[in-house]
Amino acid sequence: MSAAEKILKKMQASKTGWGARDFNRLYLGFGFLCKEGGCHTLYIHPEFPILRATVARHSELPSGYAQHAIKCIGELKRLQNRK
Repeated sequence: MSAAEKILKKMQASKTGWGARDFNRLYLGFGFLCKEGGCHTLYIHPEFPILRATVARHSELPSGYAQHAIKCIGELKRLQNRK
């Protein structure tokens, strides 16, 4: 199991206590590319550009970021299985 898979599993169990670095490891581990903005980082998957996430650069983020990440990566896996 990759480090990104481990983070995803832990995130599914608890959606609080996650920071920008955790999301960076998670999204990059699943093949997303990142673009740095003013206060946020934008993650876009190169194969499925419809999959996007914006993450603020704070040490601890609200649970909505984790919920979105779980949903986004679930959709990525679904799309990859269809190919």
